[in-house]
Amino acid sequence: MWCNDCVQTVTTPRWTFNFLNMVRLPLIGIPADRRLVGKHYFHQAGEKYIEAIAYGAQALPMLVPVLDPVLDAEALIERCDGLLFTGSPSNVEPHHYGGPASAPGTLHDPNRDGTTIPLIPRAIARGVPVLAICRGFQEMNVAYGGTLHQRLHEVGFSDHREDEDAPLEVQYGPSHEVRLEPGGQLRAIAGRDRLQVNSLHWQGIERLAPGLNVEARAPDGVIEAVAVAAAPTFALGVQWHPEWQFEKNDFSRALFAAFGEAARRRAAQGDTCRARSSNS
Repeated sequence: MWCNDCVQTVTTPRWTFNFLNMVRLPLIGIPADRRLVGKHYFHQAGEKYIEAIAYGAQALPMLVPVLDPVLDAEALIERCDGLLFTGSPSNVEPHHYGGPASAPGTLHDPNRDGTTIPLIPRAIARGVPVLAICRGFQEMNVAYGGTLHQRLHEVGFSDHREDEDAPLEVQYGPSHEVRLEPGGQLRAIAGRDRLQVNSLHWQGIERLAPGLNVEARAPDGVIEAVAVAAAPTFALGVQWHPEWQFEKNDFSRALFAAFGEAARRRAAQGDTCRARSSNS
């Protein structure tokens, strides 16, 4: 800064110091759904997921389009400090896990499958924090070599579907209990061994993928949460929807806060590496 007059003393305001030393918000990518709206395709993500990242994880949400051919995964991994794999009305196509053909009318999103299934293990191996919810939870199991039940209520389990005619507050209200596994990451985040969760899914894990650890189960035995055993950082999947009104639920707030903290650590490490590179 240039000044013509002689300045005897310079005082730095406190807000200037804080601004200059403020850690940047981490960038969390959210792979989108590809949906036909009218006669055009749109790449979309639900607002509840975006808000949970912005306000729960205290991060910058960025929607990732699911194009064909897919975007450069390495470039995406390099730029993202975390990845959120969301729920969706669509199901993973069964050919990805050797399952039987889907029932007529089942909604699929091959573009999303093509982006997310290879991206999940690749990003986790590179140290990107990952949180996977509902469809994302199922994608995580398939990505590591597991299989899915397409209709849990038809193969001896409880009916985990929501009442689609009920108000959203009822659909997303507490549905059943889950037991958190001793020594698991979710139990450490929750500070207790049981949670009441919502339930809005048809599909569920049939065969758990190698390399995934069970973090929670429903009373009927359905796996409700998993962790990637060898992940160098946060890598969790849950079958329920913690993003729904997360601010009103102690566990959901803690979950997104833990995810955001892992993303901040990665962001800080990246900034340190870039600073060292620019000074070398």
